[in-house]
Amino acid sequence: MSDLKAKFEAAVAMSKTLTKKPGNDMLLKLYAYFKQATEGDVSGERPGFMDFVGGAKYDAWAKIKGTASDEAMTQYTKLIERLKRDES
Repeated sequence: MSDLKAKFEAAVAMSKTLTKKPGNDMLLKLYAYFKQATEGDVSGERPGFMDFVGGAKYDAWAKIKGTASDEAMTQYTKLIERLKRDES
């Protein structure tokens, strides 16, 4: 396993131990980078008008379309590390 992938998996595990819930904007960024890192570019149609959460998630993921998996893992890890630092 690569060092980056190991750091990413550690960050995913660390995200589950955060004591303060991040704000919605941060949660959307984390979601987008996680999905980009694990699944690649967003696909399919945007959820309908009444699915506000699904639409927001889709839009956040679509904003980073084309980002390489390694870069998405790096950004996700940096965000989690910053959140963990802010808790201290």
